[in-house]
Amino acid sequence: MFTDAYWPRVNGVTVSVDSFSRALVNEGHEVMIVCSSYPQEIGNPVSLQKEMESEKLMKIVKVPSLPFTFSKEDRIAKLNKFNWVFKQVDAFNPDIIHMNTEMVIAEFGFLYARTHNLPDIYTLHTMWEDYTPYYFSFFPAWFVKHVTRKIMKNIIKRPYRVIVPTLQIEEFLNSYKLDIKPFLLPTGIDINLFKHSETEKKEFRIKLEELYPHLKNKRILLFAGRIGREKNIGFLLNIFPDIFAKHPDIVLLIAGNGPDLDYYREEARSLGIEDNCVFPGYFIRSDLALVYSISEIFLFPSLTDTQGLVTLEAMLSGTPVVAIGALGTITVMGGDNGGFMVKDDKAEFTARVIDLLDDHGLRERKSREATLHAQSWSIDELTKKLAAIYKSVISDYTEEFGHRIVPVWELVIQKRWWKINNMILKKKTKRSWQKILSKLKAIEN
Repeated sequence: MFTDAYWPRVNGVTVSVDSFSRALVNEGHEVMIVCSSYPQEIGNPVSLQKEMESEKLMKIVKVPSLPFTFSKEDRIAKLNKFNWVFKQVDAFNPDIIHMNTEMVIAEFGFLYARTHNLPDIYTLHTMWEDYTPYYFSFFPAWFVKHVTRKIMKNIIKRPYRVIVPTLQIEEFLNSYKLDIKPFLLPTGIDINLFKHSETEKKEFRIKLEELYPHLKNKRILLFAGRIGREKNIGFLLNIFPDIFAKHPDIVLLIAGNGPDLDYYREEARSLGIEDNCVFPGYFIRSDLALVYSISEIFLFPSLTDTQGLVTLEAMLSGTPVVAIGALGTITVMGGDNGGFMVKDDKAEFTARVIDLLDDHGLRERKSREATLHAQSWSIDELTKKLAAIYKSVISDYTEEFGHRIVPVWELVIQKRWWKINNMILKKKTKRSWQKILSKLKAIEN
């Protein structure tokens, strides 16, 4: 697995790579993750309990990296480390290369696959045309989208096969009019991570309220995700006063970090709701699972989220969802399953939140519905499909292009005859040099 995003960086790609890798190992496969290194303090995750102890299931190669100029959270691997990366991958001896990124780490993966005649597969996680205008806001949006589209078309053409996690991304891929038939494979979720006893929930709630007193005796409306404008968080802040006017026992918990955290804190202040909004930053994964479970409703207004993983996690925790029906949300919810999927309309969104707050019976029904509906995204079942995809791709590639090869430069370096000839050359050079020195001494005498 090649990825630029991995822990402690928190996003959907990290969760996807980590979840599939662990599940593949549990199925008896060996997995190596090649990723950019991140400072441990990235995101400063909140930790109220001990992080779950996990075995070192995968071999993880963290490539030295540099800060990404346009995003404080992200890193770019150093290009000059490709030879070092190749040595690590050589020792692992993979059967297939799987790219989960479009950045420098992807270049390492593509290059290794080409030079070693290995099948490579790429998962298109992100519709970058929707995201890049937020990173490069100093250029016109149409120009950024145009350039992004050109780059993405080039990347998508390079791997032997492509995976898409949703039908919406498949449609997006088809709009490029490339001769590609992708595999459809959603990202799976480890269901066991979201199962908690009532005692666990109560104990966690006490700890959380000690850290954030504003939460005490309040019903929590939760948003979790990157704090960036593409997530449409301003939408939630603007409808919150109307919800609060009818239900003063609520608080809005916005879990996550990102470039616009200060911007939204200031917006909450300007709307007069700062005392009813909590911005704790990132939670470690095991803690976030508990935050879902103690929340009344999960709110998700994003129009750009491609997979809807946080929505799935909330549903697995039995927390009803109110979300705008776009991209990944459409795939995950498929309508009003486990909550309400609404239009990009403040009045409708507000009404559905109030319905759930007003009617305890409705909330309980939607809670049970959410848990049941989300079961089909079990990581175990989807990992079996991924393993089958790998097997198919390896077979097709081998039939078309043959087996793995060793690049010429590696043959030259590794061959024993080179080492022997090199030793002979050194000895001959040493003897010749000694003869020259002897002649010079004779002349001097």
